[in-house]
Amino acid sequence: MKCNPRGTIVIHARNRNRLPLSQPAVVHVRRSYAECRSGQMHLWTAYPTGGGFDERIPLVCLHHSGGSGRFFAPMLRELGQDRSIYAPDLPGHGSSDALIGKSAVADFAAAVGDFLDSVRLRTVDIFGYQLGAQVAAELAIARPQQVRRVMLWGIPAYAAPERTMLLQQVGAPGAREDGADVVDEWRRALERRGPGVATSMIAEDFGDRLRAGSNGARAFAAALDYAAGERLPLMKQQTLVLRLRDEFWEHAPRVRTALSNGSMLDLSDYGQGFLSAAPQRFASAAREFLDR
Repeated sequence: MKCNPRGTIVIHARNRNRLPLSQPAVVHVRRSYAECRSGQMHLWTAYPTGGGFDERIPLVCLHHSGGSGRFFAPMLRELGQDRSIYAPDLPGHGSSDALIGKSAVADFAAAVGDFLDSVRLRTVDIFGYQLGAQVAAELAIARPQQVRRVMLWGIPAYAAPERTMLLQQVGAPGAREDGADVVDEWRRALERRGPGVATSMIAEDFGDRLRAGSNGARAFAAALDYAAGERLPLMKQQTLVLRLRDEFWEHAPRVRTALSNGSMLDLSDYGQGFLSAAPQRFASAAREFLDR
């Protein structure tokens, strides 16, 4: 490599292969706490080395009832290469303090809103699963200037008789001294898992459910009680519904129909545990929607 008389740098052909290759972004994964109306909210976060100057819009990830922010751990390093990601434990889940008394989806959304205010995020995208998807919808409705785009997976859209029946069955595993209910729930978790999901990942999620206990059961009841058909039409943001081969396969088209500005992505090759089985596929789908 040398300069020609005009000062332009010339790279000889024999030296081109010696140029340094671009390196993948280093992603930092951390855990921390923020304040919210229920007390302390535990967070899983990921951010690239760049320090935020060249990042895309931050993504907030919200988990299901009985889960935790750990649910998103497999994809943090994939999608965290070009944006900050925040995956809070919802109140009463993981290491977050619980809300007091019976709580609705809107109460969980208000607590997450406290977190957004505490870290002063001006604009965010949101991805939610099951209860987390409902919380995402409520945040989008309540904060239309702050929430830019939304990804939804697994919003329950049961008919009224189904919801009534399921509400009667709500309970936390671990109520029986012989542990039979825990064993039954573990078997169901194995039966529901999708292709390529390791047993160890099922075990982590199952452990979170046991830890959530009655708080997780109340959150599940809140998710079942959510009037998706009334609330989702109030969302105005561009919204992508993920349709996977899981228990919500038939629900996804109903959710898509209820949205005024929604689209649906069919991911029929995947099921429960999609994020751990195919984090790169999720990251690709997310970037295609969020960054276009």
